[in-house]
Amino acid sequence: MTALPKMLLEIRGIKLKIESKAILEGIDLSVYEDEVLVLLGLSGSGKSTLLSIITGLLKPDEGAIFILGTDEDLIKVTATRLNEGRTHMGMVYQNGALISSMNVHDNIALPLKELTDKDAEEIDSIVEQKLDLVGLKDAKQKLPSELSGGMQKRVGLARALVLEPKLVLFDEPTAGLDPIHSATINELIIQLRDRQKVTALVVTHELESAFAIASRMAFLDEGKIILQGTPDEFRHSDIPVINQFFASYLKLESGQE
Repeated sequence: MTALPKMLLEIRGIKLKIESKAILEGIDLSVYEDEVLVLLGLSGSGKSTLLSIITGLLKPDEGAIFILGTDEDLIKVTATRLNEGRTHMGMVYQNGALISSMNVHDNIALPLKELTDKDAEEIDSIVEQKLDLVGLKDAKQKLPSELSGGMQKRVGLARALVLEPKLVLFDEPTAGLDPIHSATINELIIQLRDRQKVTALVVTHELESAFAIASRMAFLDEGKIILQGTPDEFRHSDIPVINQFFASYLKLESGQE
């Protein structure tokens, strides 16, 4: 009998209102070990807001979040326990979120310096390893302003990986990139899953990237998850808003004008 995959992240009944406007209206979502779950939705549907709630940057009105199969709700824990929980999750921000006054090495080393007791030699070794993983070993002395947008995102990914998280969250990882750099980011996400056994939750609106990387997909519409399934199940969906969202990509893929 095949063992069921381990659940790394479980989101239950998340609700959020901002200035009396409902943003999220009961989100239930699970992310399993060794998968890339892509979260899709229209602009303003609450995708990035959900990431902020998962990482503890924003507190919901209702709901619970569990990681690594524990029964400890991250929304209700102390600040100390929340920080401990965060060490199991990496976050790659849409704009890289690098500190402009720090070089690449120091940006990547920052979580290690703040959250571990590793010495300088150990930190240097880990930084070198992660830079090599994202193909930027020669960029460690550069400032963020000296990097292209794609390079900044790869540095952000290297920083997200230094604590060896089980789960990495990506907020629009290919937004604003040309096709070549987008393909590089997509390949890195797949390699992390297949070679490093890193599970990913990816928020994106770019369908080419979504289909390239997704093990499963979920669609957020009007504050609710209206469909979860494989990419093939999404292709054959009969839900109007999803069909409209996918229409332009599917026409392009089939060569239709």
